[in-house]
Amino acid sequence: MADFKLSARQKSLSIWALYAIGLLPGLYAFYLGIFGGLGADPVREFEHRLGLWALRLLCLGLAVTPLRDLFKVNLIAYRRALGLLAFYYVLAHFAVYLALDRGLIFSSILGDILKRPYIMLGMLGLVLLIPLALTSNRWSIRKLGSKWNTLHKASYIILAAELLHFVLSRKSFTLEPATYTAIVLVLLGYRLIRPKIMAAKRKNSARMRAT
Repeated sequence: MADFKLSARQKSLSIWALYAIGLLPGLYAFYLGIFGGLGADPVREFEHRLGLWALRLLCLGLAVTPLRDLFKVNLIAYRRALGLLAFYYVLAHFAVYLALDRGLIFSSILGDILKRPYIMLGMLGLVLLIPLALTSNRWSIRKLGSKWNTLHKASYIILAAELLHFVLSRKSFTLEPATYTAIVLVLLGYRLIRPKIMAAKRKNSARMRAT
């Protein structure tokens, strides 16, 4: 299985590099906002870019397992960083919505939520991400044991909620939302057939060892 044969130090440095690279799109969008590079509605564009990167990172995080299962590319060491980066982007997306879009006027926020239910889907994704982010450490894995895996399966619900939030916010099913819908369906659909795939692989491995 390909894991790029990195030493422990190299792997640690590469994970920190992933954090740094992963934050660049958000920082670049912030830079564009300061210097007028986000168009006629900079707040909405900034908000959209942060949300889109959150969705991309969630997709990348869920792609780690099928890459390992099907193509023997082991990126499991980077899954935690991808998940935390996704959380940071969702949190930033929500903060921009509250502070810059709605101006922290809670009557306006409530009215917006009631008028646009997709906002509730986005908030659901954020709420479910919080315990996952808080338990993305070795201490929590040891403390929770098998419950940790059960808890982190909420990532499937989060990805579905964030996809619906994104698609409904676009108001038309153009190429971009269609592309992300297809990607998410493949990633979530793989989870349904994964037990059969893994059982077939184990059976094939046992047959190979027997011969």
